[in-house]
Amino acid sequence: MIKVVGLGPGSIESLTIGAVNALKDVGKVYLRTEKHPTVDYLRQLGINFETYDYLYEKNQKFEDVYRSIAEDLILKEKNFHKIIYAVPGHPLVAEKSVKLLLKLCEQNSVDVDIIPSVSFIDVIAEKLNIDVIEGIKIIDAFDIKHQTLDKRVGTIITQVYDRLIASEVKLKLMDYYGDDADIYFIRAAGVKDSETIRKIKLYELDRQEDIDYLTSIYIPKDLESKYDLKDLLDVMEKLRSQEGCPWDKEQNHESLKKYLIEESYEVLEAINKKDDVELTEELGDVLFQIVFHSQIGKEEGFFNINDVINGVCDKMIKRHPHVFGDIEVNNSEEVITNWDALKKKEQGLKTHTDELRHVAQTLPALMRAAKVQKKAAKVGFDWDKVECALDKVLEEYYEVKDVYKSKERVKIVEEIGDLIFACVNVARFLDIDPEFALNYTIEKFINRFAYIEKSAREKGMDMEDMTLNEMDELWEKAKNI
Repeated sequence: MIKVVGLGPGSIESLTIGAVNALKDVGKVYLRTEKHPTVDYLRQLGINFETYDYLYEKNQKFEDVYRSIAEDLILKEKNFHKIIYAVPGHPLVAEKSVKLLLKLCEQNSVDVDIIPSVSFIDVIAEKLNIDVIEGIKIIDAFDIKHQTLDKRVGTIITQVYDRLIASEVKLKLMDYYGDDADIYFIRAAGVKDSETIRKIKLYELDRQEDIDYLTSIYIPKDLESKYDLKDLLDVMEKLRSQEGCPWDKEQNHESLKKYLIEESYEVLEAINKKDDVELTEELGDVLFQIVFHSQIGKEEGFFNINDVINGVCDKMIKRHPHVFGDIEVNNSEEVITNWDALKKKEQGLKTHTDELRHVAQTLPALMRAAKVQKKAAKVGFDWDKVECALDKVLEEYYEVKDVYKSKERVKIVEEIGDLIFACVNVARFLDIDPEFALNYTIEKFINRFAYIEKSAREKGMDMEDMTLNEMDELWEKAKNI
């Protein structure tokens, strides 16, 4: 039998009679730590105990400390049959060692008796007039990187032991809340003559002089804080509701297709301009399109945003076995090889032709051509050197020349397509993105055209009244600028 006793937040008044009686009743008492205000009182009562403070020195990670404590307590129980394990606060509130111990007790058929006490959560709620029915989230500072923050409930972060941990907590919170958000710094909650509770700005957290093992912080509920994904989903639902926007209510998956493409290209434009402010805005527009489609899917009963997120998480985990599994890779080329193999298996692509056909027909033609050629090249269907690809361009050029004066429109289209496809092959050989190369040329053309128009206006002329030779002359000048 292991009795797990709570020592309360730190004041003698918070110790329950049941906890004191249990500590007196059993000879073998083990404390997680003696760094707790009530420990001196236990000594005054003549209670003998051992502590696990030495494990904090032997282990670098707190998780290892807690696991070692739990495992040792199971061994102690086998030797002495009835022991006490006492922890600060309430045994079931923010106490990982107890959580691990309960799991081991279940696995080893060891009886456990939890003797509760007042927790520091009770004290904080009392001091700050918090009604917990409105929702409260409790986070261990050491686990904050794995937690999802929510401005809709108050949040208590425990075990902010030192400035380093406080700094890590601050950075995580600043990703979600504003830098100057109001928070409460809480030290020794419920301990008379030692308790400190003060309101500070979030950015000041790791500058506090009195941070120690009794420190916690509280972030009040703040619905006026930054918008988050839930807000975006609510906005979208409102727009599609009876009281929403007539235009938004009329849209469906088909009608929205062009907007997703347009917004995606505007993201690329912002990337090309290296404008982070614009990129932030344009990525938001793309995200809005995803939320829009997800809302329509929800209304139709086929899928919602959670299905979208679940699907992509599942896919990324499965396709990165070198990160989430036990597969080893040496470079990015091996990553791509594994990715393609997993993708082929998932999508049921049985032949190489299946892979070519699976390249989306809705991609821009140059991009689609490059992808198809690259997949074909992987199985050896490719030229030996770039010169052969260049010769193919010449061959296709002459075939266009042979038919362009004819009335065989289908044949002309075919030969023009062959010529462009051959040019894409050359770009692929030279590791040049054909989309980028063509867009570069388009911009160059526009800039030179602008020079011609500007020069003509400076001479008091209109381009429409100029001869081709006059424009060519200015074009050549533009090439040298």
